[in-house]
Amino acid sequence: MMHNVFYLLLQLCLASWTLAAPVADGAMLTTGHGTPPWHYGAGGGIAGFIVLILDLIVFIEVLKSNRPVSNKVLWCLIVFLFPIIGMIIYFLFSNRKAHNTYEPLP
Repeated sequence: MMHNVFYLLLQLCLASWTLAAPVADGAMLTTGHGTPPWHYGAGGGIAGFIVLILDLIVFIEVLKSNRPVSNKVLWCLIVFLFPIIGMIIYFLFSNRKAHNTYEPLP
C-alpha cells in the first residue's frame, strides 16, 4: 500500500516539474535584456530550497508517526499540493505530540 502511495506522490512530483518547465517558443527566444530563455525555470532560490527541506521534514514526520494510513496519505497530499500553507496547517493543527511515538509492526 505504501509503495503505491510513494509511486503516486513521485508521479505527481514529476508531472508538476514537467508542467512548470519553460517552453521554448518564438516569444522566449529573445528576452530583451540578455538573459537566455533557459534561465526561466521553476526555481525558487533559497526560499524554495528552505520550503522543500521543511516539506521533506513534514513528510518524514508524518510517515514515521503512528497515525492511520488514511490520515498519513491525507497529510502528505495536503503538504504536497499546498507546500507552504499545508506545512503551516500541519505544524499548527496536526496534534503532533499525540502521534509522535512510532510503533513498528510486529
